[in-house]
Amino acid sequence: MQAHNHSHCIDAALETAESLCAKRGTRLTDIRRRVLEMVWQGHKAVKAYDLLDQLSADGISAKPPTVYRALDFLITEGLVHKIESMNAYVGCPHPDDDHVSQFLICDQCEAIQEVNSAALDQALGDAAQSAGFQTNRQTIELHGHCASCRAS
Repeated sequence: MQAHNHSHCIDAALETAESLCAKRGTRLTDIRRRVLEMVWQGHKAVKAYDLLDQLSADGISAKPPTVYRALDFLITEGLVHKIESMNAYVGCPHPDDDHVSQFLICDQCEAIQEVNSAALDQALGDAAQSAGFQTNRQTIELHGHCASCRAS
């Protein structure tokens, strides 16, 4: 099996980000662009301090608030998701679609797959409404083992 080349993922994510930011009138600064690029270097979640270390290794002087502000912007624009259980970040493969995601997280290889289930969203919305609860944010993360790790 051939290894996945992330350059296509990175290029597509950056192109989409530039297009969406231009359409929305927001600014994809150099640091935001670089942070997004680093997040997309794999299909695994990356922690903010790892991003900070990588920026430093690239010769970019940045402090933690700089990275967190860039991540906040990218989340607000729908370009990145926060994986709450890992306190880490992963790129969104379809930021131009308004959606609620669920995440399948492999505990062995740490690969993360974003999935979207309209039926699950509807069921949760109905349950919240029945309880008189107003949802502001939803994060569903399923931990287990991906097909590749289960096969090996």
